[in-house]
Amino acid sequence: MNKWTSASFWLAGVQWMFFLFANTVVVPLSVGVALGFSPGLIAYLVKVTFVVTGAASILQACFGHRYALMEGPAGLWWGLILSLAAAAPSMGMSPGELGGALSAGMIAAGALTSLLGALGFGALLKKAFTPVVMFVYLFLLSSQLIIVFFKSMTGVSAGGRIDLPVAALSAAIVILVGWIGIKGRGLLGNYSILIGMVAGWAAYRLLFPGAEGSGAGQAGTGPGMILFPWGAPRIETGVMFAALLAGLINMTNTVTALSAADKLYGRLSTDASYKRSFHLTALHTAVAGLFGLVPYGPYTSSIGFLESTRILDRSALVLGGALFVVLGFVPALGTFFAAMPASVGGAVLFVVYLQLFGTAFRNLQGYSFNPKTVYRIAAPALLGISILNVPADAFAGFAGAIRPIVGNGLLMGVLVSILLENMVDWSAYGQLRQTEERRE
Repeated sequence: MNKWTSASFWLAGVQWMFFLFANTVVVPLSVGVALGFSPGLIAYLVKVTFVVTGAASILQACFGHRYALMEGPAGLWWGLILSLAAAAPSMGMSPGELGGALSAGMIAAGALTSLLGALGFGALLKKAFTPVVMFVYLFLLSSQLIIVFFKSMTGVSAGGRIDLPVAALSAAIVILVGWIGIKGRGLLGNYSILIGMVAGWAAYRLLFPGAEGSGAGQAGTGPGMILFPWGAPRIETGVMFAALLAGLINMTNTVTALSAADKLYGRLSTDASYKRSFHLTALHTAVAGLFGLVPYGPYTSSIGFLESTRILDRSALVLGGALFVVLGFVPALGTFFAAMPASVGGAVLFVVYLQLFGTAFRNLQGYSFNPKTVYRIAAPALLGISILNVPADAFAGFAGAIRPIVGNGLLMGVLVSILLENMVDWSAYGQLRQTEERRE
């Protein structure tokens, strides 16, 4: 049977579309609010983010790394932009000036990513990202984002109160998706994410008929395509430095995502695959600077999604990406799907990131730790967790150029882990992993 006429194939594509949506919609909303944009401009950002995210995922699956991995707004860039938006008044910059500086920085970061990718910088990153560094990165990434989804699924208000009815429904969705993922057989287990989102959305509408959705109800409206909606490009040294560093560090998304995908698919990505992926990510980053989006990168969380659904066929992602592009172009569809409650999406993604947490710990298989070598993982992981739980304004005393770095728990944890892996001879304090012993 032709897969394009198969109901299971279309269900898999719709499931991917929901996954793309749930991971994407909150990003332009939060950035638009942080930069003080009008509702019409925020609607534009949501619409274009839908189109570019779908197209970027298709390009990577077909011509880049060729895995079923979502390409979307990178968490590192997202955090950097929100941090700079909060710090802009103290740096004497208006939202328009900051937006213009960020746009210039994104374009420059895209050029740097393409250049380093062509020069084989990916090979150096692969050597730097040992299994221990991979653990720290995935552990902190899952910890950082699952906090966001937990707040969303529990309906935490601006005052910090949990909405108990919403939280109860979200808990039921988590249990449903988890139970189907563990106990489900065949198609039932493969579509646990889709079942959770559809059933959760229906239950939410029955229980809370007057409640609002994700906040993107005008996703299909807004102005036509415009360049530099954040502000005219301008050079600000501190912002440019932070953007170039973010572009450099964001390249590690490709390394971690492809390394994890290699294990899942049972094959190794070639240097050519890395270069193609870097070039496309560079292109998407430059496009983000042109159209006011958060720069892109492969989503390591896709591994959790693939492990939950057990559908590895990249053509399902291609279909889901195409459907997501349609959401951006068709106002009625975009508005309809943007009405999905944020708590429902958060509850389902909570389960997905539990899988990513497991992927992190599988990198430590074969390692043994004693009171001395435990610092190898404890120091960077717990430092990162500590920074993640410190308010952003606590770092106001640092220089603007380094504030986005020292105030980012994920980034600091990974940097410390790389330093410890390369500056300390851990074999002198305990048993090495067998694969490391053979390599030496």
